[in-house]
Amino acid sequence: MTLEATVSIGWVNTVIGAAERLSLNANQLLAEAGIPEAACELERWPIDDITRLWHAAERCTGDPGFGLKVGAEFSPMSISGVGFALQSAATLREAIVMVQRFQRLISDGGRFQIVAGNTATWLVYHPRQGRLAFSPHQIEAVLASVVGFGSWVTGTRMQPSRVQFSQPRLGPLAGYQTVFNCPVEFEQAFSGVQIDNAVLDQPLPQADPQLAQVHERYTNARLAALSINSASVPEIRRWLTARIGPVLPRRADAAEALGISERSLARRLREQGQTFDGLVDDVRREKALQAVVDFSASLPEIAEALGFAEVSTFYRAFRRWTGMPPVRWRKQENLTS
Repeated sequence: MTLEATVSIGWVNTVIGAAERLSLNANQLLAEAGIPEAACELERWPIDDITRLWHAAERCTGDPGFGLKVGAEFSPMSISGVGFALQSAATLREAIVMVQRFQRLISDGGRFQIVAGNTATWLVYHPRQGRLAFSPHQIEAVLASVVGFGSWVTGTRMQPSRVQFSQPRLGPLAGYQTVFNCPVEFEQAFSGVQIDNAVLDQPLPQADPQLAQVHERYTNARLAALSINSASVPEIRRWLTARIGPVLPRRADAAEALGISERSLARRLREQGQTFDGLVDDVRREKALQAVVDFSASLPEIAEALGFAEVSTFYRAFRRWTGMPPVRWRKQENLTS
């Protein structure tokens, strides 16, 4: 896992490509979302950035079926090694289990849960949004991509037995029927796709156990590298910056978010010449220096907002950071500005 959910550029490009096919210029879309063009050179985006992109596409296209179009056009080959591994699986069920394992390489903005029944199995989607609420089009795209993925892997159009959404319907029912070709319900307890077990367990035409092992080793290595990078100092600093408040985030919170032990987190930070407490202190210092020069908040209010139990403790920390008390710093900075 990561401290902040991120998404691969392959999924980002799928969204942009669908918008372009609706005659929306990519640069126009990025500008509407408030995202610099240079972001397209990154390997992964923060989940809130792609959520901004989705909301911008929703506004610019005015198309209630935009999410369905994105999902229907999704190709596992846009996710490189993961797509090759899935293509070599023995059955669709095995491929879906692999999607669960390697989901982070595509996006860790959600997870799939398999709920098996006697004759059919539910593939339930649990979104993991950031600070911004997901666009409902994002959820529709994910479920539509499940059907597109199943069709791509099996070589025939996959027809679910049932589809449901926890959200209201966005567009005409005919649009959902075109994509799913099965009963679709809305405002249900969860969002998911139900697939007959006979479809899930039918041997796939391109199954290759030896090739699957090769691709799986490669994909596991990429996943391990992503996990290591997730505990980087810059990412943890960004996470702390968003969470420093009256109640300070703990090292245990960060370790739990990453899915590693506190000892492993401490070791990874030590390898980068840092400690968790040191990063907390650095972020509090940065926020304190910014807040003190702003007269809109009193010093006791700043102390409380940064998680100091006593104003005197804040004063001592500020003197340690700057060599002077906050009142003097405030006067000095405002005289020179």
